Amino acid sequence: MFVIGIVFASLAAVGYGLSSVLRALGARRAAVAARDAGGDPAVNSAGGPSVASTAATLRDPAFLVGTALVVLGFGGGAIAARLLPLFLSQTIVSANLIVTALLGTAVLGIRLHTRDWIAICAVIASLCMLGVASTRHKTEGADSFAFHWGLFGATAVIAVAAVYAMYRLGPRAAIFGGAAAGVLFGVIAIAVRILRGIDSFDPVELITDPAAWTIAIAGAVGFYVQTVALQLGAVNGVTAVLVVGETAIPGIIGVLFLGDKAEPGLGWLAIVGFIGAVIGAIAVAYYGSAEADHFGEAPPTEGGWRRRRQGSDQLETS
Repeated sequence: MFVIGIVFASLAAVGYGLSSVLRALGARRAAVAARDAGGDPAVNSAGGPSVASTAATLRDPAFLVGTALVVLGFGGGAIAARLLPLFLSQTIVSANLIVTALLGTAVLGIRLHTRDWIAICAVIASLCMLGVASTRHKTEGADSFAFHWGLFGATAVIAVAAVYAMYRLGPRAAIFGGAAAGVLFGVIAIAVRILRGIDSFDPVELITDPAAWTIAIAGAVGFYVQTVALQLGAVNGVTAVLVVGETAIPGIIGVLFLGDKAEPGLGWLAIVGFIGAVIGAIAVAYYGSAEADHFGEAPPTEGGWRRRRQGSDQLETS
């Protein structure tokens, strides 16, 4: 079952990675179509995408294919969350960052610098550490409905705050939106792990479990917030902070409440791998956050460890 969990987590990573690139392509094509028609792809009062521009993105064929791949990613991730420690399953799923970065070079014309490859390789190495350190688990804790209701309540608050902030922050909302979507996707993994009525299938118990409602809310709002974030920012940057949220939150909850553990004597390796994955993703987000204009996804021409702000010759030291 452990190996099956690894396979499905890897399948989820591929599905989510393909989805991010195709949905980013849909956002770009919708922006270009609006510009060519004399419209403005970002017309709300805060300077961010309007509801109409988001709807146009949702109708794009590439975006629709990417949306279908979200289902593949969700299915693989859900199975992995039931079979593996969350800090392992979610970290493997977060490898979709690698898929996104590599496909983005071909589909979106994004140029990766040496610093980007170093950050990506750091994430891969960290995933390998987590894989070596992880052990099979027995789900513990979270048996009371208080935990289920608490997760549902926290998810509802996060969802409302995320949607509100996306249309108040305007163009600055891309990284925030990616992080919020990551947290919501991470909540899905937690809810799937504790969901009742699955092992001994009971549809009534399944439907009445607040964890099932949590999955529905987190999935719908997370998808929407990520869509808006992809309209506003670079796909690599948005995906990087997304994987931090969907990895860190379930990993911490799994260890604190669900009995997830590392192999005896390898706890230090799991900690190093977890921290490395988070830092590597943050690095990709930092260097990718200024790259997108959605009319070419053109990255800065400068490499090295200094980032050039788009539309400015001023350099910022990392």
